[in-house]
Amino acid sequence: MYRYPYYYVMPAPMPMPVYHYGMPSLEMRQQVSAQEVMQRLRSEHSNLYSELEQAGMNRQITDYVFLFVVNYTLNQANTNQSAAQVYQQFQRQVPWFSLLFSQMNVPTSVMDRVLTRVIEITLEMAGADQPEEPGQGWQGWESLGGALTSAPAVSSWQNNRLDVFARGTDDALYHIWWNGSRWSNWESLGGELTSAPAAVSWGSNRIDVFVRGTDNALYHKWWNGSSWSDWENLGGVLTSGPAVSSRRNNQLDVFVRGNGNKLYKKTWNGSSWENWEDLGGNLTSEPAAVSWGPNRIDVFARGQNNNLIHKWWNGRSWSNWESLGGTLTSAPAVSSRRPNHLEVFVRGTGNRLYRREWNGSRWSDWQNLDGNLTSAPAAVSWGPNRTDVFSRGQNQDLIHLWRGR
Repeated sequence: MYRYPYYYVMPAPMPMPVYHYGMPSLEMRQQVSAQEVMQRLRSEHSNLYSELEQAGMNRQITDYVFLFVVNYTLNQANTNQSAAQVYQQFQRQVPWFSLLFSQMNVPTSVMDRVLTRVIEITLEMAGADQPEEPGQGWQGWESLGGALTSAPAVSSWQNNRLDVFARGTDDALYHIWWNGSRWSNWESLGGELTSAPAAVSWGSNRIDVFVRGTDNALYHKWWNGSSWSDWENLGGVLTSGPAVSSRRNNQLDVFVRGNGNKLYKKTWNGSSWENWEDLGGNLTSEPAAVSWGPNRIDVFARGQNNNLIHKWWNGRSWSNWESLGGTLTSAPAVSSRRPNHLEVFVRGTGNRLYRREWNGSRWSDWQNLDGNLTSAPAAVSWGPNRTDVFSRGQNQDLIHLWRGR
């Protein structure tokens, strides 16, 4: 990638034009200065600089870009809008700005993510009142098309990579992926599914997908970095779709609801599949599972009272089931952005998306992220400050909500 030399001449800062709509209050302008925001960005958000530097923009130009965006936000933005809305307004009113990024071959997705976060930080420091829904820092929903007949599943095998799976109208498995700059078309991976799929990645360029087949057994298909395998039958008697997590390279733990509505587990230990293990419980949905460390697994499901129930493996033994409340109208989804951190997503009343977070010491209250879901959600995190959530929308399409900081 061509990188501009340090002596690249930036255009002189243009005076900010005055627009006669969406003007902020003087009180906001007096609360924080552009230099105070820049100091915060440089000291606490160096990752934003790193993202642009890795994409080919040197730090001097990046600093200029951030200062320009901060000044715009403090002096021209409508502070009753979200960061995403301010960014859209910025793009309309300063259309030449994106040319700088395109000249340096910085992907549009990187530009959008980084500049929206700069605006968000500026608004936070300025004390602007941000909309509470769909939740601070969250963006979307966007439609990715398709014709889904199940909830989706999602996995990520590297930063800024997403692979989403769903059952299509012919009951086959379908796949769409984000490669860091754009979404692919949908592709069919065959099979005959009777449930939503489950997916996980335990290494670079590796994906494992599980489904329930027409005989209610567990089926498995995987991507090895160059091609997809055939389907393999792993047996069992499933009364729900599966869930899967990975504690370490070449290790898989698959969870299903089986006879008696109990939770069952089947483990790939790196060389062979172990027998099914009965973990008890009384589930009224398929489970969800995630691992945030080499010997930790957290499993969630909907309980008898439509509440969220939770069970975990601490490296030595399984806990009892605990209730985390809520009123679920679907199975849950769970992701982890860092060790000892969990985000659980469910469809609740009104078909809206709700989120509850474990921050390492306690559970948060439920947060309403809005939307209009017609299936259970799916969630994954590909970085310590990134979460992507998917579901089926009103038109049976795949819809996507994300937060990146």
